[in-house]
Amino acid sequence: MRRGRKRFLAVFGCFAVLATLGGLRASAWLRAHGLTAMEFATELSRDEPRFQWKSIDRKHWQAIATGAEETTAETDAREGTGRGCPAGMVRVRGGFRQEARGQSTGAIERLQDGTCTDWISKEFPARCRTFDAEKIATAVAAIPVEPLDFCMDRFEYPNVRGQYPMIVATFREAEAICKKDDKRLCTENEWTFACEGEEVRPYPYGHTRDDTACVIDRPWRAFTEGALQPRDGNKARDELDHLWQGEPSGSRPTCRSPFGVYDMTGNVDEWTRSVNPTGYRSILKGGYWGPVRARCRPATRAHNEDFVAYQQGVRCCAETRAVPDEPEAGAEADAGADPDAGAEPDAAVAQLAAPPDEPPAPDDDELVAIQNERARGCATAGGAGSWWPLLAILVVLVRRRRRSSRVLPATFER
Repeated sequence: MRRGRKRFLAVFGCFAVLATLGGLRASAWLRAHGLTAMEFATELSRDEPRFQWKSIDRKHWQAIATGAEETTAETDAREGTGRGCPAGMVRVRGGFRQEARGQSTGAIERLQDGTCTDWISKEFPARCRTFDAEKIATAVAAIPVEPLDFCMDRFEYPNVRGQYPMIVATFREAEAICKKDDKRLCTENEWTFACEGEEVRPYPYGHTRDDTACVIDRPWRAFTEGALQPRDGNKARDELDHLWQGEPSGSRPTCRSPFGVYDMTGNVDEWTRSVNPTGYRSILKGGYWGPVRARCRPATRAHNEDFVAYQQGVRCCAETRAVPDEPEAGAEADAGADPDAGAEPDAAVAQLAAPPDEPPAPDDDELVAIQNERARGCATAGGAGSWWPLLAILVVLVRRRRRSSRVLPATFER
Protein backbone atom coordinates (compact mmCIF):
# COMPACT_ATOMS: atom_id res chain seq x y z
CA MET A 1 0.00 0.00 0.00
CA ARG A 2 2.78 2.40 0.98
CA ARG A 3 4.77 1.50 -2.14
CA GLY A 4 1.74 2.17 -4.33
CA ARG A 5 1.10 5.46 -2.60
CA LYS A 6 4.71 6.54 -3.10
CA ARG A 7 4.51 5.59 -6.79
CA PHE A 8 1.30 7.61 -7.15
CA LEU A 9 2.89 10.64 -5.47
CA ALA A 10 5.99 10.33 -7.66
CA VAL A 11 3.91 10.18 -10.85
CA PHE A 12 1.70 13.03 -9.64
CA GLY A 13 4.81 15.09 -8.82
CA CYS A 14 6.24 14.51 -12.30
CA PHE A 15 3.01 15.62 -13.91
CA ALA A 16 2.91 18.68 -11.64
CA VAL A 17 6.47 19.65 -12.65
CA LEU A 18 5.69 19.16 -16.35
CA ALA A 19 2.48 21.15 -16.01
CA THR A 20 4.38 23.97 -14.30
CA LEU A 21 7.05 24.00 -17.03
CA GLY A 22 4.36 23.88 -19.67
CA GLY A 23 2.52 26.75 -17.98
CA LEU A 24 5.66 28.88 -17.92
CA ARG A 25 6.32 28.16 -21.57
CA ALA A 26 2.70 28.82 -22.35
CA SER A 27 2.85 32.23 -20.67
CA ALA A 28 6.05 33.09 -22.52
CA TRP A 29 4.57 31.96 -25.83
CA LEU A 30 1.45 34.07 -25.29
CA ARG A 31 3.56 37.13 -24.42
CA ALA A 32 5.68 36.61 -27.53
CA HIS A 33 2.53 36.66 -29.65
CA GLY A 34 0.92 39.63 -27.95
CA LEU A 35 -1.96 37.66 -26.44
CA THR A 36 -3.38 37.27 -22.98
CA ALA A 37 -4.73 33.93 -21.80
CA MET A 38 -8.27 35.34 -22.05
CA GLU A 39 -7.68 36.58 -25.61
CA PHE A 40 -6.24 33.23 -26.62
CA ALA A 41 -9.20 31.37 -25.13
CA THR A 42 -11.54 33.73 -26.98
CA GLU A 43 -9.65 33.12 -30.23
CA LEU A 44 -10.07 29.37 -29.80
CA SER A 45 -13.81 29.64 -29.26
CA ARG A 46 -14.67 32.43 -31.71
CA ASP A 47 -16.29 31.57 -35.06
CA GLU A 48 -16.87 35.16 -36.22
CA PRO A 49 -14.45 38.09 -36.74
CA ARG A 50 -13.95 40.57 -33.90
CA PHE A 51 -14.82 43.47 -36.21
CA GLN A 52 -16.96 44.08 -39.23
CA TRP A 53 -14.77 44.99 -42.19
CA LYS A 54 -15.32 46.62 -45.54
CA SER A 55 -13.05 46.31 -48.55
CA ILE A 56 -12.26 49.53 -50.41
CA ASP A 57 -11.34 49.38 -54.11
CA ARG A 58 -10.46 45.70 -53.56
CA LYS A 59 -7.15 46.88 -52.06
CA HIS A 60 -7.67 48.57 -48.72
CA TRP A 61 -9.61 47.72 -45.58
CA GLN A 62 -11.49 49.63 -42.92
CA ALA A 63 -13.02 48.29 -39.74
CA ILE A 64 -16.58 49.51 -39.28
CA ALA A 65 -17.02 51.48 -36.06
CA THR A 66 -20.14 50.93 -33.99
CA GLY A 67 -20.01 54.21 -32.06
CA ALA A 68 -21.30 57.63 -33.04
CA GLU A 69 -19.63 59.55 -35.84
CA GLU A 70 -19.36 63.32 -36.16
CA THR A 71 -19.85 65.18 -39.42
CA THR A 72 -16.93 67.17 -40.81
CA ALA A 73 -18.93 70.39 -40.46
CA GLU A 74 -19.61 69.67 -36.78
CA THR A 75 -15.94 68.95 -36.11
CA ASP A 76 -14.77 72.06 -37.97
CA ALA A 77 -17.18 74.26 -36.02
CA ARG A 78 -16.09 72.85 -32.66
CA GLU A 79 -12.34 72.87 -33.35
CA GLY A 80 -12.03 76.21 -35.15
CA THR A 81 -8.55 75.38 -36.49
CA GLY A 82 -9.22 75.30 -40.24
CA ARG A 83 -9.21 78.97 -41.28
CA GLY A 84 -8.04 79.18 -44.88
CA CYS A 85 -8.25 75.40 -45.40
CA PRO A 86 -10.68 72.99 -47.10
CA ALA A 87 -13.29 71.27 -44.93
CA GLY A 88 -11.88 68.77 -42.47
CA MET A 89 -8.37 70.22 -42.56
CA VAL A 90 -6.25 72.12 -40.03
CA ARG A 91 -4.12 75.20 -40.72
CA VAL A 92 -0.46 74.53 -39.87
CA ARG A 93 1.56 77.73 -39.86
CA GLY A 94 4.80 78.86 -38.25
CA GLY A 95 8.55 78.40 -38.16
CA PHE A 96 9.94 74.89 -38.61
CA ARG A 97 13.41 74.18 -37.24
CA GLN A 98 15.03 72.46 -40.17
CA GLU A 99 18.22 70.46 -40.31
CA ALA A 100 20.70 69.99 -43.16
CA ARG A 101 19.13 72.62 -45.43
CA GLY A 102 15.73 71.02 -45.29
CA GLN A 103 16.87 67.40 -45.35
CA SER A 104 16.16 64.89 -42.61
CA THR A 105 19.21 63.52 -40.80
CA GLY A 106 17.95 62.60 -37.34
CA ALA A 107 20.18 65.24 -35.76
CA ILE A 108 17.42 67.07 -33.88
CA GLU A 109 16.05 63.77 -32.61
CA ARG A 110 19.51 62.98 -31.20
CA LEU A 111 19.64 66.48 -29.74
CA GLN A 112 16.34 65.81 -27.97
CA ASP A 113 17.71 62.52 -26.65
CA GLY A 114 20.51 64.46 -25.00
CA THR A 115 17.97 66.41 -22.94
CA CYS A 116 16.12 63.37 -21.58
CA THR A 117 16.07 63.53 -17.78
CA ASP A 118 14.31 60.22 -17.15
CA TRP A 119 14.84 57.23 -19.44
CA ILE A 120 12.30 54.45 -19.12
CA SER A 121 14.51 52.31 -21.34
CA LYS A 122 17.37 52.94 -23.75
CA GLU A 123 16.93 49.52 -25.30
CA PHE A 124 14.64 48.99 -28.27
CA PRO A 125 12.09 50.44 -28.31
CA ALA A 126 13.78 53.36 -26.49
CA ARG A 127 11.44 55.28 -24.22
CA CYS A 128 12.08 58.63 -22.51
CA ARG A 129 9.62 59.67 -19.82
CA THR A 130 10.61 63.34 -19.58
CA PHE A 131 12.54 65.73 -21.82
CA ASP A 132 13.89 69.06 -20.58
CA ALA A 133 11.85 71.67 -22.48
CA GLU A 134 14.22 74.54 -21.62
CA LYS A 135 17.28 72.64 -22.82
CA ILE A 136 15.55 71.78 -26.09
CA ALA A 137 14.57 75.42 -26.60
CA THR A 138 18.14 76.56 -25.94
CA ALA A 139 19.64 73.90 -28.19
CA VAL A 140 17.45 74.70 -31.18
CA ALA A 141 17.40 78.49 -30.79
CA ALA A 142 20.09 79.10 -33.42
CA ILE A 143 18.92 76.44 -35.89
CA PRO A 144 17.58 77.98 -39.12
CA VAL A 145 13.83 78.47 -39.28
CA GLU A 146 11.82 77.62 -42.40
CA PRO A 147 8.39 79.31 -42.57
CA LEU A 148 5.68 76.76 -43.38
CA ASP A 149 2.02 77.38 -44.12
CA PHE A 150 -0.18 74.51 -45.31
CA CYS A 151 -3.32 72.52 -44.53
CA MET A 152 -3.42 68.97 -43.12
CA ASP A 153 -6.20 66.46 -42.54
CA ARG A 154 -7.34 66.61 -38.93
CA PHE A 155 -7.59 62.81 -38.73
CA GLU A 156 -6.15 59.83 -40.57
CA TYR A 157 -7.95 58.97 -43.81
CA PRO A 158 -10.92 58.92 -44.34
CA ASN A 159 -10.60 61.90 -41.98
CA VAL A 160 -13.86 61.46 -40.05
CA ARG A 161 -14.08 61.60 -36.27
CA GLY A 162 -15.51 58.31 -35.01
CA GLN A 163 -14.47 56.21 -38.01
CA TYR A 164 -11.58 53.77 -37.99
CA PRO A 165 -8.64 54.69 -40.25
CA MET A 166 -8.31 52.95 -43.59
CA ILE A 167 -5.31 50.59 -43.76
CA VAL A 168 -3.35 48.37 -46.16
CA ALA A 169 -2.18 51.05 -48.60
CA THR A 170 1.11 51.42 -50.45
CA PHE A 171 2.90 54.75 -50.85
CA ARG A 172 1.77 55.04 -54.48
CA GLU A 173 -1.82 54.28 -53.50
CA ALA A 174 -1.64 56.87 -50.73
CA GLU A 175 -0.55 59.46 -53.29
CA ALA A 176 -3.49 58.54 -55.52
CA ILE A 177 -5.98 58.72 -52.63
CA CYS A 178 -4.89 62.26 -51.77
CA LYS A 179 -4.88 63.34 -55.43
CA LYS A 180 -8.43 62.03 -55.88
CA ASP A 181 -9.57 64.43 -53.15
CA ASP A 182 -7.66 67.37 -54.72
CA LYS A 183 -5.02 67.12 -52.03
CA ARG A 184 -1.45 65.82 -51.95
CA LEU A 185 0.76 63.63 -49.81
CA CYS A 186 2.46 65.56 -47.00
CA THR A 187 6.23 65.86 -46.93
CA GLU A 188 7.93 64.37 -43.91
CA ASN A 189 8.96 67.87 -42.75
CA GLU A 190 5.35 69.08 -42.93
CA TRP A 191 4.23 66.07 -40.95
CA THR A 192 6.96 66.61 -38.33
CA PHE A 193 6.11 70.30 -37.92
CA ALA A 194 2.37 69.60 -37.60
CA CYS A 195 3.26 67.16 -34.81
CA GLU A 196 5.91 69.04 -32.83
CA GLY A 197 5.01 72.70 -33.43
CA GLU A 198 7.41 75.59 -32.96
CA GLU A 199 8.49 74.27 -29.55
CA VAL A 200 10.03 71.19 -31.21
CA ARG A 201 8.08 68.95 -28.85
CA PRO A 202 9.16 65.30 -28.75
CA TYR A 203 5.50 64.30 -28.39
CA PRO A 204 2.52 66.01 -30.02
CA TYR A 205 1.08 66.77 -26.58
CA GLY A 206 4.29 67.98 -24.92
CA HIS A 207 7.62 66.97 -23.39
CA THR A 208 6.47 64.31 -20.90
CA ARG A 209 5.50 60.91 -22.20
CA ASP A 210 1.94 59.77 -21.53
CA ASP A 211 1.23 56.19 -22.63
CA THR A 212 -2.50 56.83 -22.31
CA ALA A 213 -2.63 59.99 -24.45
CA CYS A 214 -2.34 58.15 -27.78
CA VAL A 215 -2.89 54.59 -29.01
CA ILE A 216 0.63 53.22 -28.46
CA ASP A 217 2.61 50.46 -26.74
CA ARG A 218 0.13 47.67 -27.43
CA PRO A 219 1.81 44.25 -27.70
CA TRP A 220 3.25 43.25 -31.05
CA ARG A 221 1.35 40.36 -32.64
CA ALA A 222 3.01 37.92 -34.99
CA PHE A 223 1.63 38.10 -38.52
CA THR A 224 1.36 35.41 -41.17
CA GLU A 225 3.59 35.85 -44.22
CA GLY A 226 1.56 36.22 -47.41
CA ALA A 227 -1.79 36.46 -45.62
CA LEU A 228 -2.58 39.78 -47.33
CA GLN A 229 -2.38 38.28 -50.81
CA PRO A 230 -4.84 38.66 -52.39
CA ARG A 231 -5.70 41.78 -50.46
CA ASP A 232 -9.48 41.54 -50.85
CA GLY A 233 -9.88 37.93 -49.77
CA ASN A 234 -11.29 36.37 -46.63
CA LYS A 235 -7.79 35.29 -45.61
CA ALA A 236 -6.64 38.92 -45.60
CA ARG A 237 -9.72 39.98 -43.65
CA ASP A 238 -9.14 37.34 -40.97
CA GLU A 239 -5.47 38.28 -40.68
CA LEU A 240 -6.34 41.94 -40.19
CA ASP A 241 -9.03 41.01 -37.69
CA HIS A 242 -6.42 39.19 -35.61
CA LEU A 243 -3.82 41.97 -35.81
CA TRP A 244 -5.97 45.09 -35.55
CA GLN A 245 -5.57 47.11 -32.32
CA GLY A 246 -6.36 50.62 -33.53
CA GLU A 247 -9.16 52.93 -32.37
CA PRO A 248 -11.62 55.26 -34.14
CA SER A 249 -10.15 58.62 -35.11
CA GLY A 250 -10.37 61.27 -32.41
CA SER A 251 -11.10 58.75 -29.63
CA ARG A 252 -8.39 60.27 -27.44
CA PRO A 253 -8.76 64.05 -27.08
CA THR A 254 -5.29 64.36 -25.52
CA CYS A 255 -3.58 62.91 -28.62
CA ARG A 256 -3.64 66.37 -30.22
CA SER A 257 -0.78 68.42 -31.68
CA PRO A 258 -0.21 72.15 -31.01
CA PHE A 259 -2.11 72.98 -34.21
CA GLY A 260 -5.05 70.66 -33.49
CA VAL A 261 -4.12 67.59 -35.57
CA TYR A 262 -5.14 64.31 -33.91
CA ASP A 263 -3.58 60.85 -33.61
CA MET A 264 -0.21 61.83 -35.07
CA THR A 265 1.61 59.26 -32.96
CA GLY A 266 0.18 55.77 -32.71
CA ASN A 267 -2.97 54.23 -34.16
CA VAL A 268 -1.69 53.72 -37.75
CA ASP A 269 1.49 54.49 -39.67
CA GLU A 270 1.17 57.36 -42.14
CA TRP A 271 2.87 57.66 -45.53
CA THR A 272 4.78 60.88 -46.26
CA ARG A 273 7.13 62.02 -49.02
CA SER A 274 10.87 62.11 -48.33
CA VAL A 275 12.74 65.43 -48.32
CA ASN A 276 16.09 63.76 -48.92
CA PRO A 277 17.68 63.47 -52.38
CA THR A 278 18.68 59.83 -51.82
CA GLY A 279 16.86 56.75 -50.58
CA TYR A 280 13.20 55.85 -50.95
CA ARG A 281 10.58 58.54 -51.48
CA SER A 282 8.27 56.56 -49.20
CA ILE A 283 8.62 57.53 -45.53
CA LEU A 284 6.39 56.31 -42.69
CA LYS A 285 5.76 58.70 -39.81
CA GLY A 286 4.01 58.51 -36.47
CA GLY A 287 4.20 54.81 -35.74
CA TYR A 288 1.15 52.68 -35.07
CA TRP A 289 -0.42 51.00 -32.04
CA GLY A 290 2.51 48.65 -31.43
CA PRO A 291 5.73 49.06 -29.42
CA VAL A 292 7.56 51.20 -32.01
CA ARG A 293 8.42 54.89 -32.45
CA ALA A 294 5.93 57.21 -30.76
CA ARG A 295 7.55 60.61 -31.23
CA CYS A 296 7.33 63.41 -33.78
CA ARG A 297 10.82 63.32 -35.31
CA PRO A 298 11.54 59.60 -35.96
CA ALA A 299 10.63 57.91 -39.24
CA THR A 300 10.89 54.56 -40.98
CA ARG A 301 12.81 54.69 -44.27
CA ALA A 302 13.25 50.99 -44.94
CA HIS A 303 10.28 50.33 -47.28
CA ASN A 304 9.92 51.02 -50.99
CA GLU A 305 6.97 52.65 -52.74
CA ASP A 306 5.14 49.36 -53.32
CA PHE A 307 5.50 47.91 -49.83
CA VAL A 308 2.18 47.08 -48.16
CA ALA A 309 1.42 45.97 -44.61
CA TYR A 310 -1.45 45.75 -42.16
CA GLN A 311 -0.84 48.99 -40.24
CA GLN A 312 -0.26 51.52 -43.06
CA GLY A 313 -2.61 54.43 -43.68
CA VAL A 314 -2.40 58.01 -44.89
CA ARG A 315 -3.14 61.62 -43.98
CA CYS A 316 -3.26 64.26 -46.74
CA CYS A 317 -2.08 67.86 -47.06
CA ALA A 318 -3.19 70.79 -49.23
CA GLU A 319 -2.34 74.39 -49.97
CA THR A 320 -3.93 77.20 -47.98
CA ARG A 321 -6.56 79.52 -49.41
CA ALA A 322 -6.44 83.30 -49.32
CA VAL A 323 -8.20 84.78 -46.30
CA PRO A 324 -9.02 88.54 -46.13
CA ASP A 325 -7.18 90.68 -43.59
CA GLU A 326 -4.54 88.05 -42.89
CA PRO A 327 -0.79 88.73 -42.63
CA GLU A 328 1.43 87.29 -45.30
CA ALA A 329 2.49 83.68 -44.95
CA GLY A 330 5.63 83.37 -42.86
CA ALA A 331 5.15 86.69 -41.04
CA GLU A 332 4.26 84.98 -37.77
CA ALA A 333 7.21 82.66 -38.09
CA ASP A 334 9.58 85.56 -38.71
CA ALA A 335 8.13 87.51 -35.78
CA GLY A 336 8.53 84.58 -33.43
CA ALA A 337 12.00 83.61 -34.55
CA ASP A 338 14.90 84.00 -32.19
CA PRO A 339 16.73 87.32 -32.81
CA ASP A 340 20.04 85.50 -32.66
CA ALA A 341 18.98 82.93 -35.25
CA GLY A 342 20.93 84.72 -37.97
CA ALA A 343 24.08 84.91 -35.89
CA GLU A 344 27.06 82.69 -36.48
CA PRO A 345 26.07 79.27 -35.05
CA ASP A 346 28.32 77.29 -32.76
CA ALA A 347 29.87 74.02 -33.90
CA ALA A 348 26.97 71.83 -32.76
CA VAL A 349 24.37 73.96 -34.52
CA ALA A 350 26.54 74.23 -37.63
CA GLN A 351 26.63 70.45 -37.77
CA LEU A 352 22.83 70.36 -37.61
CA ALA A 353 22.49 72.89 -40.40
CA ALA A 354 25.09 71.38 -42.71
CA PRO A 355 24.09 68.77 -45.30
CA PRO A 356 24.99 65.21 -44.27
CA ASP A 357 27.92 63.41 -45.83
CA GLU A 358 25.82 60.25 -45.99
CA PRO A 359 22.07 59.64 -45.98
CA PRO A 360 20.58 58.72 -42.60
CA ALA A 361 20.37 55.05 -41.75
CA PRO A 362 16.89 53.55 -42.12
CA ASP A 363 14.96 53.85 -38.87
CA ASP A 364 13.34 50.46 -39.38
CA ASP A 365 11.85 49.94 -35.94
CA GLU A 366 9.12 47.66 -37.28
CA LEU A 367 11.77 45.32 -38.72
CA VAL A 368 13.60 45.29 -35.38
CA ALA A 369 10.35 44.53 -33.58
CA ILE A 370 9.68 41.59 -35.90
CA GLN A 371 13.19 40.19 -35.43
CA ASN A 372 13.07 40.55 -31.65
CA GLU A 373 9.62 39.05 -31.20
CA ARG A 374 10.26 36.16 -33.58
CA ALA A 375 13.51 35.35 -31.78
CA ARG A 376 11.67 35.45 -28.46
CA GLY A 377 8.90 33.28 -29.85
CA CYS A 378 11.39 30.69 -31.11
CA ALA A 379 13.15 30.64 -27.75
CA THR A 380 9.95 30.08 -25.83
CA ALA A 381 8.62 27.46 -28.22
CA GLY A 382 11.65 25.17 -28.01
CA GLY A 383 12.42 22.37 -25.60
CA ALA A 384 10.28 20.03 -23.56
CA GLY A 385 6.62 20.85 -23.27
CA SER A 386 6.61 22.88 -26.52
CA TRP A 387 4.13 20.63 -28.31
CA TRP A 388 1.07 22.37 -26.90
CA PRO A 389 1.57 25.72 -28.73
CA LEU A 390 1.74 23.78 -32.02
CA LEU A 391 -1.54 22.09 -31.17
CA ALA A 392 -3.05 25.42 -30.20
CA ILE A 393 -1.89 27.00 -33.46
CA LEU A 394 -3.46 24.12 -35.38
CA VAL A 395 -6.78 24.67 -33.60
CA VAL A 396 -6.65 28.41 -34.36
CA LEU A 397 -5.86 27.76 -38.03
CA VAL A 398 -8.73 25.32 -38.34
CA ARG A 399 -11.13 27.83 -36.80
CA ARG A 400 -9.85 30.62 -39.03
CA ARG A 401 -10.31 28.43 -42.07
CA ARG A 402 -13.87 27.73 -40.99
CA ARG A 403 -14.50 31.47 -40.60
CA SER A 404 -12.89 32.14 -43.98
CA SER A 405 -15.33 29.77 -45.65
CA ARG A 406 -18.16 32.10 -44.72
CA VAL A 407 -19.36 34.79 -47.12
CA LEU A 408 -17.27 37.96 -47.21
CA PRO A 409 -19.18 41.14 -46.22
CA ALA A 410 -20.29 43.39 -49.05
CA THR A 411 -17.45 45.28 -50.75
CA PHE A 412 -17.76 49.04 -50.94
CA GLU A 413 -16.12 50.66 -53.95
CA ARG A 414 -14.72 54.18 -53.73
